[in-house]
Amino acid sequence: MQQKEGQPRLIQAMRDAFSLPDLRQRLLFTLGILVAFRFLVHVPLPGVDPEALREFFDQNALLGMLNLFSGGAMKNFSVAAMGVYPYITSSIIMQLLVPVIPSLQAISQQGEAGQRKINRITHLLTVPLAALQGYSQLALLTSQNVIARPDGLTTATIILSMTAGTIFLVWMGELITERGIGNGISIIIFGGIVASLAESAGRIGLAFQDNPIGTIVFAILGAATLVVIVLFIEAHRRIPVQYAKSTFRGGRMYRQSGSTYVPLRVNTAGMIPLIFAIAMMQVPRLVASYFVNPQAPGFWDGVYRAFDPAAGLPGGLLYWGLYFLLVFGFTFFYTMVIFEQMSLPKTLQQQGGFIPGVRPGKSTADYLNAVIRRLTFGGATFLALVAITPFVARLVTGVTMLEISSTAILIAVGVALDTMKQLESQLTMRRYDGFLK
Repeated sequence: MQQKEGQPRLIQAMRDAFSLPDLRQRLLFTLGILVAFRFLVHVPLPGVDPEALREFFDQNALLGMLNLFSGGAMKNFSVAAMGVYPYITSSIIMQLLVPVIPSLQAISQQGEAGQRKINRITHLLTVPLAALQGYSQLALLTSQNVIARPDGLTTATIILSMTAGTIFLVWMGELITERGIGNGISIIIFGGIVASLAESAGRIGLAFQDNPIGTIVFAILGAATLVVIVLFIEAHRRIPVQYAKSTFRGGRMYRQSGSTYVPLRVNTAGMIPLIFAIAMMQVPRLVASYFVNPQAPGFWDGVYRAFDPAAGLPGGLLYWGLYFLLVFGFTFFYTMVIFEQMSLPKTLQQQGGFIPGVRPGKSTADYLNAVIRRLTFGGATFLALVAITPFVARLVTGVTMLEISSTAILIAVGVALDTMKQLESQLTMRRYDGFLK
């Protein structure tokens, strides 16, 4: 009965969203940008063997993850082959450098103007990173005989086209943020993930024919992973905060107090630790691929096999065990960096806020640091378990042609919830009931 009541609520909320001219324009603008992005994905670059490229990507987990960020453009070797990944890398670098470099830290404390300067530096850093990544990708594919070795002019043209494609996608994402709904960069990535669902659905049908019981168990594990991710993304701890206010009435000063709370998320780091960890895990295999000699197997052949994410037992335990530890460690590191940038104890003290039972200043900082460390332990364990979900799913079900992309689910759920909340706030401002209760 409750479900029947909820379904009309969702349909009515969607009708309300499209009945408002400004909100309808934002939704249609976002959809239009996504359609243009999907067209751009299929604009190819010259000199590629499609079959060899597809097979190479299926065998490389790191490139498979980067292909996820590009929405399949990298697998097609199109002008948008790198997607928005160089911009994400640039943003991560800036987040790590701001608390370390005093000049950048001073800029970040200048409010909105300072944030615009940081964004400008991030955009400028994206250009050389995109060019470097484009050259690295071209060199890798050329060394694997996936792409015919180009001459100097063709190489420069390809790198320039890939760099321009990345900047164009970043611009499209920022247009969505400004004129559409949701975070534009995240929406671009989300569009690529959704576009790959059709291919995954076809694989599920083939896997069910070969192993019906394993495929059903695989689907159950995938659904359970989705539920757990939703719960942990939304999970947070409320830290009660009280503010002392002073008002003048009739020539006298009255002190009033207001209470609120500060939400500290269990998963503050998001998907960033997964990106760091999988990049680190693929470096040994990538280096070893240049020295592998099938005629005389040696040290590099062992390294190449040891860091194969598709390996089963017992070899897979090394790869996925190290992956688990790296995700766990990077989550702690990145969360503490982000928390230091927030300067929450200092902000509370400047605004006259305090945590009941805790002295302002150093005591508040120690208390909040202890809380965030305990929360991060749970968040780090969650992300590490999500990271090794594909390995566990293969062991339990025996299905090898399917894979639970935990990173894709994490991104898709996060973007979907964030976009729904923005729609909810837009409808609430207009006194409509939204999608969420």
